[in-house]
Amino acid sequence: MLLARMNPQVQPENSGADGGSEQPLRERKSADLLVVKERNGVQCLLAPRDGDAQPRETWGKKIDFLLSVVGFAVDLANVWRFPYLCYKNGGGAFLIPYTLFLIIAGMPLFYMELALGQYNREGAATVWKICPIFKGVGYAVILIALYVGFYYNVIIAWSLYYLFSSFTLNLPWTDCGHTWNSPNCTDPKLLNGSVLGNHTKYSKYKFTPAAEFYERGVLHLHESSGIHDIGLPQWQLLLCLMVVVIVLYFSLWKGVKTSGKVWIDAATQIFFSLGAGFGVLIAFASYNKFDNNCYRDALLTSSINCITSFVSGFAIFSILGYMAHEHKVNIEDVATEGAGLVFILYPEAISTLSGSTFWAVVFFVMLLALGLDSSMGGMEAIITGLADDFQVLKRHRKLFTFGVTFSTFLLALFCITKGGIYVLTLLDTFAAGTSILFAVLMEAIGVSWFYGVDRFSNDIQQMMGFRPGLYWRLCWKFVSPAFLLFVVVVSIINFKPLSYDDYIFPPWANWVGWGISLSSMVLVPIYIIYKFLSTQGSLWERLAYGITPENEHHLVAQRDIRQFQSKHWLAI
Repeated sequence: MLLARMNPQVQPENSGADGGSEQPLRERKSADLLVVKERNGVQCLLAPRDGDAQPRETWGKKIDFLLSVVGFAVDLANVWRFPYLCYKNGGGAFLIPYTLFLIIAGMPLFYMELALGQYNREGAATVWKICPIFKGVGYAVILIALYVGFYYNVIIAWSLYYLFSSFTLNLPWTDCGHTWNSPNCTDPKLLNGSVLGNHTKYSKYKFTPAAEFYERGVLHLHESSGIHDIGLPQWQLLLCLMVVVIVLYFSLWKGVKTSGKVWIDAATQIFFSLGAGFGVLIAFASYNKFDNNCYRDALLTSSINCITSFVSGFAIFSILGYMAHEHKVNIEDVATEGAGLVFILYPEAISTLSGSTFWAVVFFVMLLALGLDSSMGGMEAIITGLADDFQVLKRHRKLFTFGVTFSTFLLALFCITKGGIYVLTLLDTFAAGTSILFAVLMEAIGVSWFYGVDRFSNDIQQMMGFRPGLYWRLCWKFVSPAFLLFVVVVSIINFKPLSYDDYIFPPWANWVGWGISLSSMVLVPIYIIYKFLSTQGSLWERLAYGITPENEHHLVAQRDIRQFQSKHWLAI
């Protein structure tokens, strides 16, 4: 069928040319004739474009986009990270900074990324045709997404291993006597306050069957003395990781398809949970129809994500209270951080239920679904971001997708060794911590200041027929960047040497971690330098070409540069 779509790259003519008509911007846009056809269940837009650019796919149905974004945003962090941070930072008191940062930074930047991707119909790198010198931000978020993919798939592999282990009458983490158990393994029913009195915390008490199954049966952590002694990959986890990577590959090879520190902690959780800054939202939104209401999508999906976190928190606190009651200890002796919450306490609590095998299967299927959805989003951000930038990769998408997934598989092997948990902890701490906050900060500055929040608002009006309200524009230009700058600075100042349980990482490991973090952040200034050196002309012309949208480069010759005028920087 034939459809008309407003061309997002055509600027409106001088209003005086048509007799001072006051038509809305979107009505003055020239319309391209598009052909929409079905291909592998995906609607493709066949628009007349320059050169031999391939047609861009769109989501077959609106629900496919919503489910993909929700699936990416609602991930394993909702299950273990939010509840623990909420408990660690005062329970209900944590919700105050969390909600505040959600309102002033999380949702505005979530909305910004969706609108940016939908209007420009580009991935995380090429979307910066709106301000070429910021293209390094796109490469930075792609690299961050790749780093996260190295270890995130390992957590999914753990979930798959637990799922396979659940298909037994007696769950393997309910009692001692297995080959992986130590002589000190103790029935949890015998663990009470007096026994635990000799130990600092229940979470560090290594002798319950659930704890030993996780650390000795799955991770084989007892066979490693530290990050310097990681050993070889575990064959069981290797098979599970292969299954995960194969599923990811066949889910991605054809592109988008149908569905399938209190304040610092709160700030980091907002961006890690919502997913802003990974390039995923830009990639997903780039496949939307041009007039899709991404404002409504941003409010809906971010609200669903936060509600899921709250519901997960209620469920987890119930489990923690139950386990504390069972073991006759305080709840703070039960609460643990990260994977231990999901792979030790949850399984132990499930084992006490009637029909525990059924509930274990349901729980780990849920973890698989949460993990795979989020991992697919990260992989899609990498593939779309680079394929849009390099046409040769787009022409060979299947081969490129295989290369990306296989590279994550190879590097994930370091995380499934006997000391792999140390490598995973290092990546989890540094790969997407300060670096992701820095990337989102630069993204906000590039869009709101250099491209212009007023121009960005006009773009949104062209798509949806209305401009963002003053609240959103103020957040984009002032509140969110200031907040992000504060968080980045404080996160660096408050850095503490890395540790896992009782193990303290050596200094060199922390330096390696900071090297990983800086490797993505440094791409921003490197690309700025590259852009200046590779552009011909005077210093003034190089700067002008670097900060002017590509479709307005002809204005540089006319010396009509919007960014060189004070009204550009003062506009809201």
